[in-house]
Amino acid sequence: MQRRSFVATTGAAVAGSMLVNPMNAFARRAKRKVVMVGTGARGIGFWGKRVVSSYGDDLEFVGLHDVNKGRMDLAKNEFAPNAKMFDNFDDMLDKTKPDLVIVTTMDSTHHEFVIKSLNKGYNVLTEKPMTTDDVKCQAILDAERKSGKKVIVGFNYRYSTLATAIKQQLADNVAGKLTSVDFHWYLNVYHGADYFRRWHRLTENSGSLWVHKASHHFDLLNWWIDSDPIEVVAFGELEHYGKNHTAFKHTNCRPCPHKSNCKFYWDMTKSKNLMSLYADNEKYDGYLRDGCVWKDDIDIYDKMSAQIKYANGVVVNYSLTTYSPYEGWRVAFNGMEGRLDSWEDIPWQQGKDEVDQANRHELEMTQGKKEEAEEFDQMMVMKNFADYQQIKVPRVRAGHGGGDSRLQDRIFKDPNAPDPLRHAAGSRDGAMAVLIGVAARKSIEQGNKKIKIADLTDLKPSVKRL
Repeated sequence: MQRRSFVATTGAAVAGSMLVNPMNAFARRAKRKVVMVGTGARGIGFWGKRVVSSYGDDLEFVGLHDVNKGRMDLAKNEFAPNAKMFDNFDDMLDKTKPDLVIVTTMDSTHHEFVIKSLNKGYNVLTEKPMTTDDVKCQAILDAERKSGKKVIVGFNYRYSTLATAIKQQLADNVAGKLTSVDFHWYLNVYHGADYFRRWHRLTENSGSLWVHKASHHFDLLNWWIDSDPIEVVAFGELEHYGKNHTAFKHTNCRPCPHKSNCKFYWDMTKSKNLMSLYADNEKYDGYLRDGCVWKDDIDIYDKMSAQIKYANGVVVNYSLTTYSPYEGWRVAFNGMEGRLDSWEDIPWQQGKDEVDQANRHELEMTQGKKEEAEEFDQMMVMKNFADYQQIKVPRVRAGHGGGDSRLQDRIFKDPNAPDPLRHAAGSRDGAMAVLIGVAARKSIEQGNKKIKIADLTDLKPSVKRL
């Protein structure tokens, strides 16, 4: 067996690296003015406190907008003491004239704020997914073209050490011409269940997990395969959460009389941060962060599977499970000359995991652990008629495998740095990731019909990713 280490700081050139970089929209100049719409956990923690602590010498938050006054007050106190709070988004733009607008609202409203910002002549950074359906995708694309401004999409998984290592191996053609990919993602019963207690449980809010969660995964596939999807066939069911549980249910966990009998009971009172952010501010909008996972109104799928065909001929078999005993994923790239396998956080393949399953995702989201290499993630390359090669990639326990900090460095520290692997993601990347999920939804709704990506917007899939 051959062994070698891999460090994902390669400078190898990749075709297309000279294309317009959406990160240039926020190129360094004088101290830059930033505004934020949406002051929930993601906005305050990831795009607020973390950004100010790392890049506060170069930028300042000058405006905040949220429908929940309590959360907006908290955001101001946490990271934006000099920012003015606005009840009206348009007023915020007109009075602050920012260099960048950060959108971290509920997924279904991203388009509203992205389009308004573009129309008024401002660059935008939006959380993934860029939006939730094909009509909104087209509206964003139209607005960006007309405005001449840029949309940056926060695809942090691309920047992780392991994802980058996989990309480099594929760029080096280790398996020969790609023919198919198997990609399976597992959400554990703690993280997976959380989507069914929050606003994400309604398709009208999140686009379903096909969009909210899987767009992360589809973006990785698009980036790794380096081609555009052309058609999707999908299957999906809601068979675990929601109305499937008939023994008992309630409005939310805190007052639930069945908490002693429910394995999915979640005690939000143990989190001082979530209590101050959500429980203390329920009076403003009635939002219950600890909603019951058995509520009858849940309408998103909890079991999902899709087959995706790409313009370069690659076929992908994808699945997402939301009630797994462990959190992790596996991917396998099959080529004419061999195969590349990789996995993350599969217990019996990774060895002993220091982070317990119940707290794993929370630590990641709160950046609860310093970015340090701990053990290794692994890839295995096996050529036809040859022995396998094990490639060890330094494991990083920081947010999304270290991708969070690298994404933000790219945006706020050095947006003009070389980008040989084309990590930077713009509106086309955001749209293509969303459209796979939209196509999957439409396929299921239409009796597992094949849905063509080209029929959803005016974007024409390209053999080589543009």
